[in-house]
Amino acid sequence: MPFTRIVILIALLLNFLGYTLIGQTQLSTKKEIDKLIHSATKLRESGNFEKSLLISRIALRKAISIKNNELTSENYNNIAANYNALAEFDKAIFYYNKALIVANFTNNDKIKQRINNNLGNMYCFEKKKYEKGIKFYKKALEYSEKISDSSQMVLTNLNITWAYFDVGRFEEGENNLEFLNKYHDKHSDSSIVVVLKMLNGMYYSYKNEKDKAEGSFEEAIKLGLDQKNKSDLSFSHLEYSKFLLKQKEYKRAYENLDHYTKLNEEIYAEEKLEKANVEGINFELDEYKRTIDKIEHEKDVQYKSLKKSRIIVLLFIIVLFVLLLFLNSLIKNNKYRIKSNLDLMNANEELIISNKKAEELSLLKTQFVSTISHELRTPLYGVVGITDLLLEEHKELASSPHLNSLKFSARYLLSLVNDILQINKIEENKIVLDNLTFSISDEINMIKNSLSFFAQKHNNKIVIDIDPLIPDSLIGDKLRFAQILMNLVSNALKFTKNGEVQIIAKQVKVQGNIHTLEFRIKDNGIGISSADKDKIFDKFVQVGRKEIDYQGTGLGLSIVKRLLELFGSDIAVESELGKGATFIFAIDFEYDLVKTIEIINDIQIDLTSGQVFNVLVVEDNHINQVITKKILERNNYSCSVVDDGYAALAILDIEEFDIILMDINMPLINGFETSRRIRQNGIETPIIALTAFEKNEITDEAIAAGMNDIIVKPFDPVQLFKIINRLIQKTKSMV
Repeated sequence: MPFTRIVILIALLLNFLGYTLIGQTQLSTKKEIDKLIHSATKLRESGNFEKSLLISRIALRKAISIKNNELTSENYNNIAANYNALAEFDKAIFYYNKALIVANFTNNDKIKQRINNNLGNMYCFEKKKYEKGIKFYKKALEYSEKISDSSQMVLTNLNITWAYFDVGRFEEGENNLEFLNKYHDKHSDSSIVVVLKMLNGMYYSYKNEKDKAEGSFEEAIKLGLDQKNKSDLSFSHLEYSKFLLKQKEYKRAYENLDHYTKLNEEIYAEEKLEKANVEGINFELDEYKRTIDKIEHEKDVQYKSLKKSRIIVLLFIIVLFVLLLFLNSLIKNNKYRIKSNLDLMNANEELIISNKKAEELSLLKTQFVSTISHELRTPLYGVVGITDLLLEEHKELASSPHLNSLKFSARYLLSLVNDILQINKIEENKIVLDNLTFSISDEINMIKNSLSFFAQKHNNKIVIDIDPLIPDSLIGDKLRFAQILMNLVSNALKFTKNGEVQIIAKQVKVQGNIHTLEFRIKDNGIGISSADKDKIFDKFVQVGRKEIDYQGTGLGLSIVKRLLELFGSDIAVESELGKGATFIFAIDFEYDLVKTIEIINDIQIDLTSGQVFNVLVVEDNHINQVITKKILERNNYSCSVVDDGYAALAILDIEEFDIILMDINMPLINGFETSRRIRQNGIETPIIALTAFEKNEITDEAIAAGMNDIIVKPFDPVQLFKIINRLIQKTKSMV
């Protein structure tokens, strides 16, 4: 109880001291800084640069302390304007740039416009770096248009036009001049009229429209005399003299050049006097700064000393408080330490056991999936192969609904096996996206053709809408993309009858070489209820089975979601019951013609398809023997078949082959051991593993056994022949 009271008392004391310190170091408000900025601006405009700089410096420090980017930028701009007036142009540019950097962190387009215009003036008319200055003018013009500030638009357009004409780039400044003429005709702005007439004279001179040019120059000189604007008038005389010289009117050209020289001498005399005043101001300013710095330094030392004393007292109280808390915690910890250690040891033991069980279960799951897939793929190879052979050898059966149903069912079962393996691969992070070149329109049309039988089954129509802005050739993982699209379209067809499924592809963003494409798969089927939207992407979950038994495993949408995650994307669904569903996703693809050509050039072209090669098939399943032999002989290959590894070793002793197709799972001696013995016998014939196992599971062992490649059953014959021909050609080129 006494300890609790001490803690409460110390807390109250700390709270009181904290509020006191916070009150003493309260930051300046925005209103105070605005007043300082206004005061500094007025002093600068009146020519009192020393005080303007001093007040701007104080205001800048306060603005930085309250982390206000707008006020900080205003102060940097004010400081730069002072240095500009003092003819210290490098310093002015330095502070204008600092002002622009800070302003870009704000949403204040007005100050961004002003600073960009100021930098344009500095580079064009002081540094004569026109290209750089014009870039700042153009940026200022963008902000003027954004905030609809017509007066600033006029001034910036005037500066851009003059800059372009100064360097002879009349065509580029033509639009800006046109804008100024329209504005003046509408508003009769007297502040720009002298320079505007002069610029028109320069433009007409460039166009060789002599009368218009002379009229514009004479109007500029007359208006300059009326307004007593020596600077604009002097420039008008100078440009008029250049025009007259071009017309070979030397006397009048000389007279105008003389007027320009006299006006410049008057302006120079005034500037010289002003410059002398500026030099004096600079000297007084430096002295004043040194005095102020000295006073501020002494003030900082005193403040730091006072602050240090307060910190020492505060730290002493904090240390005392911490020591009391530490003492209390030691007493409590001493009571519970033994119990906590014992609980932690028990928890660690349970965690180790759980982790070991999880690893064992994961391994069992992988082995189970691998075994099941192998056992299913082997007979599927026979079913799919025999169906294809029947359809090819007996053309009259092509329209048989029974044979087509058999083929569809076999393909469906194969798709189920592949889906289960796909989920397993994704969960174990075994999928890496490829970079292949492909056409979006070709892929979508191929998917449409592949699913046409399925669409006809439910009397559905597949409609394609592809954005013409999408490039013809893109780079990405086209196989995974096709799998996503195939699953979504087949899902839409499954839940739609007598309807329409739309495949819509649209380009939504281009950033460099990356094109972002949005895809919508839209149907007018039974739709999805709000309650089911969150479930449909889970594994083995299906909706809509209450009234009709829709086929499927519930893996398709789960695979889609996980594949899109590999692309760094996600999928959304819009649907209502009875009103169909729309699935929406976006994928980034690369568009690079150079890279596309490199990928195409890297694709190996089969140059040996016209030759007859001798193939040895090592396969224990008699149905698979028949199918493989038929496929090979149908494509002009000579084929010998043996039942096991020992028979293969025996025939290789007496006969030479160009390639060996080796099954893995065989009795007596498996494919790996057979391959090892073939290599031990010094036979270099290429060996392709023809297996129902998943490729990733046997790659390491196949390489170690001396095999050259792997192809998974059921296989695409075209892919098989590509691999065969590539390996044979490679072997022959090494001889």
